[in-house]
Amino acid sequence: MHRFILASASPRRRELLENIGLKFDIIVSSQNEDDINKDLPPELYCNELALKKASMVAYQIKDKHAVIIAADTIVFADGEILGKPKDDKDAYKMLKLLSSKEHKVYTGICVLRMSDGFSVTRSVSTIVKFKELTDDIIYDYIKTGEPLDKAGAYGIQGKGAVLIKKIDGDYFNVVGLPVSELYDVLKNEFDIDILN
Repeated sequence: MHRFILASASPRRRELLENIGLKFDIIVSSQNEDDINKDLPPELYCNELALKKASMVAYQIKDKHAVIIAADTIVFADGEILGKPKDDKDAYKMLKLLSSKEHKVYTGICVLRMSDGFSVTRSVSTIVKFKELTDDIIYDYIKTGEPLDKAGAYGIQGKGAVLIKKIDGDYFNVVGLPVSELYDVLKNEFDIDILN
């Protein structure tokens, strides 16, 4: 019997795993995002961070039955990786950059099996297009407080939905966990079918 561990404090990731019926514990990784080289291609950057998060949790536990799931989501726009904004000013800058444009959202996922240290990382990308944002819309959105703990300063599953014109790809990837890809990794790489 596997013990699943989510290496994330994200309420969105927790909710997505609960929605697919996965039973899991949460052990938050203390991995610092600033430790990863932002000059890496975005898919490698988020994969590297997901792997480091999973590894950090692996060091904390001794359970050989554990399967650790870690993820990291970034926004990539105009050749720049956008993480979580530092403050309201930073959030404004990010939202202004995204206004009227397409950008990519990448989520790197890592699944690590404690029994033998086997791990698999994957990244998924989704194209998101923002509508034109006036300064009033940006300031009103920032006042909600929602942008401050989100990559790229918006949450597609919350009030940030009103900023989006269209998406091309996996919606759940933009929320923070590409559930379909995670299912495929568990089934095909670890022989774990969460539907059975």
